[in-house]
Amino acid sequence: MRDLLREALAEARTGLAEGGLPIGSVLADTQGRIVARGHNLRVQSGDPTAHAEVACIRNAGRRRDWRKLTLVSTLSPCVMCTGTALLFKIPHVIVGENRNFQGAEELFHRAGVSLTVLDDGECIALMRDFIAAHPDLWNEDIGE
Repeated sequence: MRDLLREALAEARTGLAEGGLPIGSVLADTQGRIVARGHNLRVQSGDPTAHAEVACIRNAGRRRDWRKLTLVSTLSPCVMCTGTALLFKIPHVIVGENRNFQGAEELFHRAGVSLTVLDDGECIALMRDFIAAHPDLWNEDIGE
């Protein structure tokens, strides 16, 4: 799990370096091989739906094995990203942290999705520092 989270963190850092939000995601198969990557592209693309998890799932393309994949995100997914994962019946979600933002985790629980929150210090610090430095971008991202 930690190796996959490190890959999602690399995506988050890419988003930050591009001038966007530092949120990253990867999608992995049952052997732990990454099948898709994504990071928040909302600022870069002007697309309000281009959150990390949605970008990652888009990058996975057309698939029939969604029910065998694991979605990893540096931050607890919002309701839109949670809904996208639920739509494709992704059975396991790994979250780097949910202290800075707790998304729609209760929807995962109600749907029987296995949710693992790693409470990763690097993920926590990355988002905390970003929110402090760019509250306007953060509030825009979560619809405030």
